[in-house]
Amino acid sequence: MTTLLPTTTAGSLPKPRWLAQPETLWSPWKLEGQELIAGKRDALRLAVDDQRQAGIDILGDGEQTRQHFVTTFIEHLDGVDFEKRETVRIRNRYDASVPTVIGAVSRPKSVFVDDARFLRAQTDQPIKWTLPGPMTMIDTLYDAHYRSREKLAWEFARILNEEAHELEAAGVDIIQFDEPAFNVFFEEANDWGIATLERAAEGLKAETAVHICYGYGIKANTDWKKTLGAEWRHYEQTFPRLQKSTIDIISLECQNSRVPMDLIELVRGKKVMVGAIDVAIDMIETPEQVADTLRDALRFVDPDKLYPATNCGMAPLSREVARGKLKALGAGAEIIRRELAA
Repeated sequence: MTTLLPTTTAGSLPKPRWLAQPETLWSPWKLEGQELIAGKRDALRLAVDDQRQAGIDILGDGEQTRQHFVTTFIEHLDGVDFEKRETVRIRNRYDASVPTVIGAVSRPKSVFVDDARFLRAQTDQPIKWTLPGPMTMIDTLYDAHYRSREKLAWEFARILNEEAHELEAAGVDIIQFDEPAFNVFFEEANDWGIATLERAAEGLKAETAVHICYGYGIKANTDWKKTLGAEWRHYEQTFPRLQKSTIDIISLECQNSRVPMDLIELVRGKKVMVGAIDVAIDMIETPEQVADTLRDALRFVDPDKLYPATNCGMAPLSREVARGKLKALGAGAEIIRRELAA
């Protein structure tokens, strides 16, 4: 990236009301067949336009063609039965009915590559594509086949690597793996989770990122955060190992969070995606509030390694609120650029 402080989103944006019920996760599609295919593409174009108008530098698809950041990828894999469901605890936080791994998992064909090509055709700006990370994938399933979280994670890492290489060939500049599970399962993350993440990114020439957050702005997550005390030091458990990893960009949640900003020091030398937009509230930040967060972060990361972003995806928000937050992000980053140039 040649742009100083290139802005980006963590991933999802709200879908148009005519495509899916807004402000809802796992919202069913309102269209079918060819109308659904066309509707998803139209929504992707709108997401790109919203980002571009807000001054976002690294564009994403807003995850407009998927119902959920994890399960949509898994739906395209063999070895997983979506009819055979079990209730599991997701990230030790809430119960959910999930599909079951019934055999060896494999990817019969690419999952998102056509959509990535479509995104690439919409813009000359850098583009980013998000994929679920291996550890977060295994935490969203019931495993009746491998019966080993680690073994299943390594299998998913192999599959993700195949997909990532095809995304790279389609013109994706940054491939991001979403690993909110790293903020919960610290021992597993350090023992093998980060290693499986590196396997998913193995051999890529595109930049790689890992997104680690405290979750969407849904009740289960906001209630959990109320129990975490005065300081949220979860990143302290995995950042030292991530600093030594092959991953290029590491994210953390900063806006309205209780994460001590000096934890960025633990990944010194890496590029850092700093969450400067709170996705758990409807209040739209002012550009100056965004700038304040970025100024604070710049005490611990060099300007050429700072990527202003959102704390997490914005799928549960209204489109109006999300657009306002995108504009605040773009404008806040511009304030800091002007200050650095003065």
